[in-house]
Amino acid sequence: MVQLVWDMDGTLIDSTVVVPQAFIAAVAELGGPPVDAAAVVAAYSLGVPEVILAHLLQRPLRDGESEAYYQRLHGAHLDAYPSVLDTLAALRAQGHRIAVFTGAAVRGARTLLDLAGVDVDVLVGGDLVEHPKPAPDGVHLAARLLGVPAEDVAYIGDAVVDLQAATAAGARAVAAGWGHLHDPTAPADHTLTHPSDALALLDH
Repeated sequence: MVQLVWDMDGTLIDSTVVVPQAFIAAVAELGGPPVDAAAVVAAYSLGVPEVILAHLLQRPLRDGESEAYYQRLHGAHLDAYPSVLDTLAALRAQGHRIAVFTGAAVRGARTLLDLAGVDVDVLVGGDLVEHPKPAPDGVHLAARLLGVPAEDVAYIGDAVVDLQAATAAGARAVAAGWGHLHDPTAPADHTLTHPSDALALLDH
């Protein structure tokens, strides 16, 4: 049976404004150079927020400085993409666990998912794996936590590194066509137009 694992940013939740704004404000508070949303998004593939923040600051983080980012997530307005909540409810009604692998750290991921009203059963953050996407580590860990081999996992994500991580893990690479980093030219085993299209993957 196919087990679905979801990316978070740009796949389940629309964080295109909230997350870059949090980084921009944190960098300014910590005395870093001016950065814009494009620079933040370009740094996503580097890893967890602490790594991204140090990159944007152009210096190592000092103790406690990451709080400048995390505190700005609290109370932010954030939505799940249309049909995400209904799709996840349908999956859970069929007995499927909701699993997420995100490059964000678990702490930040839980904050963002809670803000968007997304309840998950298995959460793998970038701080739980040795190598970030496009390495397969997170997909492999999600598969182990679900109790299935990686080849039975369909990993759904909007970014090219999501698809590459799935392929490297031997899982099915599923493109989230609604996500803000979706590249229609990137190789994928399946491309979904809407989150609810993921339900059809269960029949493969």
